[in-house]
Amino acid sequence: MTVVIVLREAVTPAERWRLVERVGESAATVQVHSPTLLSAGGDAAAVQAAIGADPAVHSVAAIPADYPKAARASAPRGTTLRVGPLTVGGGEFAVIAGPCSVESRDQLLTTARAVHRAGAHALRGGMFKPRTSPYSFQGLGAEAVDLVVETKEVTGLPFVSEIVDVRDVEVMAECVDVLQIGARNMQNYALLREVGMTRIPVLLKRGLAATVDETLLAAEYLLDGGNDQVAICERGIRTFENSYRFTLDLAAVAVFRERTHLPIVVDPSHAAGQTGRVMPLALAAAAGGADGIIVESHCDPATAKCDGNQALPTGDLPELMRRLEYAVSAAGRRLVPHRPGLHRVAGAPRPVPQDAPVRIAS
Repeated sequence: MTVVIVLREAVTPAERWRLVERVGESAATVQVHSPTLLSAGGDAAAVQAAIGADPAVHSVAAIPADYPKAARASAPRGTTLRVGPLTVGGGEFAVIAGPCSVESRDQLLTTARAVHRAGAHALRGGMFKPRTSPYSFQGLGAEAVDLVVETKEVTGLPFVSEIVDVRDVEVMAECVDVLQIGARNMQNYALLREVGMTRIPVLLKRGLAATVDETLLAAEYLLDGGNDQVAICERGIRTFENSYRFTLDLAAVAVFRERTHLPIVVDPSHAAGQTGRVMPLALAAAAGGADGIIVESHCDPATAKCDGNQALPTGDLPELMRRLEYAVSAAGRRLVPHRPGLHRVAGAPRPVPQDAPVRIAS
């Protein structure tokens, strides 16, 4: 069993070291995760007895789960995903929107500008696409890097994109602010370990047939690698129902909230499978206590190279944002304020006016 020990904010290095030595006498292992967080493996009763009423200790919790780092007991107040000045979690609701895949310069820039104008907080777009059929559009791959960099310069929006291969980490690190691990790769343990060793924020999607605990075990791989910037994404699971693409498991949002401190994002698009169903599911996710949504949106869904049937036209985004204000408020939260030009990630060039001419870097 793992025992999580949360220390007081004012703890001194000497007090922390004294506690580590004392706990180490009765525990099989002791790990220091941060200046105020320790964990010990072994006999929980013996560890708790060793700690006693030490004034440096804020709280102690025994975690029977197999994911001690992802368990809520390790951070009872919850954690956030930080992308530059944008924070996902912590009582504010974030909206990530954009096309399923990066198809062309014009498509990405047009969609991105509309996403920014609507008040969304980050842009999504697939550079590498894992497709069910080997003959389907697989994304532009590394050719999309310059397009993504240029789009970030124009809009100032952080960029979220799926990583499908450990060999792509270096390429994607050049332009991507949040690495998404898709449903089909949730249990790709080599990929989880590699991404866990980066310090790039991660959005981990629940697998098509994965339980809540299996999803949290996948998150544990990322956290165990040292990456503490992780959010869980509920995107719908495969069930007997075939009236829609996947069953959006909103009950899982509540269970994730109980079991983990990680922020919870919902993808209504993949569950809906059809444009008209996306907005109702997005509103349900917001009212149900999610920390954000990631929604597919395209400037011309009819010509989209993938998932056009479930992409919201960019013209519908302002209405979605307006309705979300009410749904988010019902859950006791608020939308992240839209501050044009302020959602620029550290080191990114300052956004230029919307109608300024743009060019691809040579």
